[in-house]
Amino acid sequence: MFMATLGGIFKYKDLPEEMGPYVQFKATIEKREVKDDDEIAILDITGTTSHHVLFLDSYDNVDQIRDELKEADAKVNITTLKILEGHL
Repeated sequence: MFMATLGGIFKYKDLPEEMGPYVQFKATIEKREVKDDDEIAILDITGTTSHHVLFLDSYDNVDQIRDELKEADAKVNITTLKILEGHL
């Protein structure tokens, strides 16, 4: 199982350019139109060059995030969970 750590939380309009393709991919999967003020968390998957994107308004609690990451064979560290919880 991989470990996911927080790479950052951004408004879409402030997102680093290199993260754009990851966000667009996740938006396509969720059939979602990305808005400039969407709050997005980027999780770095340790030991890979991959990232996991979370549209924070899609979650009611951190358990939903844990479940999503479990499906991706990843778990999130406690510090990241505490930070994400403050943004939900």
